[in-house]
Amino acid sequence: MPKPSIKHFGMNNSSNSYSPGPEIPLREQQLSRFSQTLQELMAVSAVETSREQEMLDLEKQGLSDRTQWLLNPPEPPGLLRAFKETVSPLGNKLQSLKRQSRPQRVVSVLQEVFPIVSWCQDYKATKFKNDLLAGLTLASLCIPQSIGYATLAKLAPQYGLYTSVVPPLIYAVMGTSREIAIGPVAVISLLLSSMVQKLEDPVANPIAYTNLVLTATFFAGLFQAAFGLFRSGFLVDFLSHAAIVGFMAGAAIVIGLQQLKGLLGISHFTNKTDIISVLEAVWRALDHHYWNSHDCILGCSFLIFILTTRFLGKRKRKLFWLPAIAPLISVVLSTVMVIITRADKHGVKIVKHIKGGLNPSSVHQLQFNSPHVGEVAKIGLIVAFVALSEAIAVGRSFASSKGYHLDGNKEMVAMGFMNIVGSFTSCYVATGSFSRSAVNFSAGCETAVSNIVMAITVFISLEFCTKLLYYTPVAILASIILSALPGLIDFNEAYRIWKVDKLDFLACIGAFLGVVFASVEIGLLVAVTVSFVKIILISIQSGIEILGRLPGTEVFCDENQYPMAIKPPGLLIVRVKSSLLCFANANFVRERIMKRVSNKEDGEDTKEKDGKTIQLVLLDMSNLMEIDTSGIASLEELQKHLDSKGIKLAIANPRWKVIHKLRLVNFVGKIGERVFLTAGEAMLVDQK
Repeated sequence: MPKPSIKHFGMNNSSNSYSPGPEIPLREQQLSRFSQTLQELMAVSAVETSREQEMLDLEKQGLSDRTQWLLNPPEPPGLLRAFKETVSPLGNKLQSLKRQSRPQRVVSVLQEVFPIVSWCQDYKATKFKNDLLAGLTLASLCIPQSIGYATLAKLAPQYGLYTSVVPPLIYAVMGTSREIAIGPVAVISLLLSSMVQKLEDPVANPIAYTNLVLTATFFAGLFQAAFGLFRSGFLVDFLSHAAIVGFMAGAAIVIGLQQLKGLLGISHFTNKTDIISVLEAVWRALDHHYWNSHDCILGCSFLIFILTTRFLGKRKRKLFWLPAIAPLISVVLSTVMVIITRADKHGVKIVKHIKGGLNPSSVHQLQFNSPHVGEVAKIGLIVAFVALSEAIAVGRSFASSKGYHLDGNKEMVAMGFMNIVGSFTSCYVATGSFSRSAVNFSAGCETAVSNIVMAITVFISLEFCTKLLYYTPVAILASIILSALPGLIDFNEAYRIWKVDKLDFLACIGAFLGVVFASVEIGLLVAVTVSFVKIILISIQSGIEILGRLPGTEVFCDENQYPMAIKPPGLLIVRVKSSLLCFANANFVRERIMKRVSNKEDGEDTKEKDGKTIQLVLLDMSNLMEIDTSGIASLEELQKHLDSKGIKLAIANPRWKVIHKLRLVNFVGKIGERVFLTAGEAMLVDQK
């Protein structure tokens, strides 16, 4: 093994004297650099220390400043200002119109009132080709359905066709949805027949019954237009999604049972809509042979045909047109079969006369002086709610899939005006049909021109083809209506509602059972009642959350949701689980806090692990948007209760209206102006 050279130790071999090697100057340079760097770091540290001191001073000053921010906000908006903000878009548009020239002003008004003026400027031949195909496909489905829905509404068949002419034309120029198909629908037809027939018998006095239906249509349009003009669309939301799901399913069952009369050719049938009465009428007809086997065979055969085409259309999207034209094919084939075989002579019930021609004026038929006008207006209000709920839900679903915005208020105005004008032109209540809108969408419609094409096609049918429909079997119309009902029953959505929210499911099942076992009105009443009860229960049993700080953050969260949250010693942070502290829940919230402080809730000890008792109760008001006099009184009682125990009360992050009201009653002064912007600031002050 070779010995290490003395050079490795900085020694010179020739003179045996020590001389520094090349590494020594390098180390001195490193030491010099290190010393310089250390001096720089010390200088930076001194600057940072100075800055930290300044920040601490600013923080101390900032705490008091931020408290003043909370205690001296601007005056919150009152009811009048809130109303102005609701209608402010209208005011803003009027102001912008004043700044425009007269020609620009005219164009702007036309574009606002008639959206067709905006999009028709970019309308091209390729779009018209798609709209033409979609409109013709839509008409092939609309014509037989309209006749069937008119019979469901207990009106003459031509009223269904009238309703598929004028309302779609008006909506095409005023509506904002590109895919929605306007016309009569099953649920509205059932609603009208079930409620108006209590005022006038459609069999004994069909003219008076028709007049009341047209009057109800006028009131429905009036309410719809008013909702849109006064931006009151939120009223429609009183019919919750769950309630609509249950109501639609129940209505589908009732409509299906009603169609057994036409499908079985039953001569004597009940006017009631509940399932027990209808099943009794069906059983009585079958038992006494008041039915016709030819009607049953004919109707069931074409029902199977229509359902089969629908199944094929779902399996193969290219065959979307097949289920759309299947009802029209069924009408044509069945009519030809009746004419050839003279089946009407063997008891098969036929439509008979359908009045043709353009919609006649019906202004003189509106019964504003009728003794039933109050009841008719009430019917119009109910129908307006349901029609808007269905139309807006349909329109929004397709608008979201196409990626454009649907203006709800414009939709209401368009629906309202089309029904008002419709009541003047022999139309009953029209709205958006989900089944026909789906066909319109699948057919590739581009704009509302598809509704115009459909309306023109139906008008041509009224002019030239009504005589050909004389021998159309009633059983076919029943089978067409029955084929459309499965789309109204959404089992998957009902199951999802059950999984997510049991109270919502209660509203859903309540609406369903109310419609099926009582009446349509009872079903709606049950649905709205359950929805309101849910709101009240949530408000009353709002409860409280005990907050703790998440480790490594300045975020305060519910300790039950986040068990790792750290509870500050001597500080109890409480958050109300409601946006409103009012007469309904104020006492409940106060008692829960008192129990927590008094060590009476669930046997828990309010002492912290280090033995400290609660010295400060902090109310985190970040959730609380509004408070009434009962809520303020409960806070004052809570403050007195805590004072008697030597515990201070503070509030954090109060909202605008809340802190304004608390200052008006001097509650802020009673708690020593312990008002903080965040819970973290309150904790810092408490630790000091």
